[in-house]
Amino acid sequence: MSERPEAARPEPEALEPAFAPIERANVRGLLQQPRFKRLRNRLLVALAVGVAVGFLTGNWQVGVTAAVVAAIVDTVYRARKSSSVPAWRRSSVAERRTEAQLRKLERNGYRTLHARAIPGSEAQIDHLVIGPTGVYAVDSEKWDKRLSVRVQMGKKLFHGPFDMKARLAEAHFEAAEASKYISEVYGREVSVVPSLAIYGPAVPWKIMTIKGVDVYEGGRARKWITKREKALTETEIDRLYEIAAEVLPPRYGDG
Repeated sequence: MSERPEAARPEPEALEPAFAPIERANVRGLLQQPRFKRLRNRLLVALAVGVAVGFLTGNWQVGVTAAVVAAIVDTVYRARKSSSVPAWRRSSVAERRTEAQLRKLERNGYRTLHARAIPGSEAQIDHLVIGPTGVYAVDSEKWDKRLSVRVQMGKKLFHGPFDMKARLAEAHFEAAEASKYISEVYGREVSVVPSLAIYGPAVPWKIMTIKGVDVYEGGRARKWITKREKALTETEIDRLYEIAAEVLPPRYGDG
């Protein structure tokens, strides 16, 4: 990077006088700033929702609650939409953290393929792990730490107000498809266990199976894999790894 030329630096006489008139801030000017405009719009949205719900229900307390929820949803939505960091880059941070954990399993006979595509779809398995305890599909998720993670009735996963049903279905689909393609070549059924490794918000449980997908805090990925009983021999691991590398192509580069 070239240095900035000295000519670009203002000379002392170019500076404003020490007693230059002070421009006083005014309410109108402040409200025109982007930050205050966003706040104003958020308040207008919350007010409109609150009034509408309060009018329809005849209960102003319900209206206030609806206004607060609307403000929170709007805040989260705009934060995601206007983020200066692309979604794929945020995800790759989580993937690298999981990859660092999985690398430590290699000494115990585990082998891993990263960013593997599901043929005929846009789906991707972030990490496919094959080792003594079985075959696993791990999707690394970087979620907003400001929003809580909770489960409802043991069947629904929420991140703040957002239902993560689609994300669970996608993880389940990826593992099922991987199992199908690997089993066809291997000649017998190979089960691939799906999971979501969540980074960011606290996950108030160790491991929970929701809609057939194991969900846990990202730092538990390695323990989640090794806690099971041994099911595959070294020969089986090598063969399954070869098949998986063939039937599940790399999504980017050479994987």
